[in-house]
Amino acid sequence: MYLRMVDADRGREPLGILTIHKPEQLKALGHPLRLRVLELLGENDQLLTNRELAQRLEVDPGHLHFHVRTLLKAELIQRVEGGHGREKPYRAVANTIRVAPELLTMPGATSDVHAAILDEVNAGWAKFGPQGKFRSAQVTVRIAPERVRELWEILSERVDELEDPDQDTIVITLVFHPHTAS
Repeated sequence: MYLRMVDADRGREPLGILTIHKPEQLKALGHPLRLRVLELLGENDQLLTNRELAQRLEVDPGHLHFHVRTLLKAELIQRVEGGHGREKPYRAVANTIRVAPELLTMPGATSDVHAAILDEVNAGWAKFGPQGKFRSAQVTVRIAPERVRELWEILSERVDELEDPDQDTIVITLVFHPHTAS
């Protein structure tokens, strides 16, 4: 699994890659709102308070606070200096988050993350399918699973090369599994 967010250096140490190895970090990724917070904070290395995040995500700040605390506890975001009064800004700890392969093979460890991914795909289809802006493809092939990981690395590197901060954000989801037909 690979979650990529845009990075722009604005005088701070640029964000890098975080490979998560802890099940609690993987679990923290398992809610669509928390994924949206990570994407928003990672986009151009944003520094945003809970209230600012809530405004941009159009959710109640009290409801969002629980999810921000979950990400903070999982060490996927961090508090930074600045802000006004009690409203302290947060920052993503990385602009690219990868999940260690050993976590992905733990029984039940990824069910929340998979549900969040499926929710994102379904929401994208519902919102953009009728407009003709949702694209998908499915290919059935005969290759070893580790070769699919190689393909994903190639795609990830190419995505990094083509990244254009002037473009709207899009979501690319890659899923692979054994063929289900008998």
